[in-house]
Formats: sequence, C-alpha cells, structure tokens
Amino acid sequence: MTGTTRSSGGLDERRKRLLFRCWHRGTREMDLILGRFADAEIAGLTDEDLAQLERLVEVPDVELYAALTGEATMDPNYAGRVFDRIKSFRSGDR
Repeated sequence: MTGTTRSSGGLDERRKRLLFRCWHRGTREMDLILGRFADAEIAGLTDEDLAQLERLVEVPDVELYAALTGEATMDPNYAGRVFDRIKSFRSGDR
C-alpha cells in the first residue's frame, strides 16, 4: 500500500486533519501503521479517542514505532485505548 485508500469526504475537519497527519508522519513505516489505522477507524472514533490520537501523532516516530513494535514501553501519558487499538490493528496486519 502506498497511501490512503479512504476519501476524506464526509469527515469533519478534525477527522480530515488527523487522517492527513496519520499519512504524513515523516517515516514511511509510521505512515503505513497510523495511516492504515486511520483509514479503517477514523470515522468511528469518539471524541475521547480522537483526543488520544491527536496526542499520539505528536510522539516522535522513533519513539512511537519502538512502542508499537514492543521494543520500548509507551510513556503512560500516551498509552491508552487508542494506542492499544493501533497496536492490535498493526498485529492483525490488515
């Protein structure tokens, strides 16, 4: 996969912005992990989930990738339901 498979049509501005940010991380690995998750899940995320995702996209790629791959522990300030969902989504290799 080389990019988003989801149109941002029908999404509110907050979700559009997050979808874009998930696909434009800086490293291709994180683009694919967060971008695929956002494509599949962004429309159904609650406001609380969106806030958690907004915090996660602020975490530097190296740190977030290490936590998602199990090479490091996620800072408790960023760990939560959305982080767990991304990690689970990634392990499902969709």
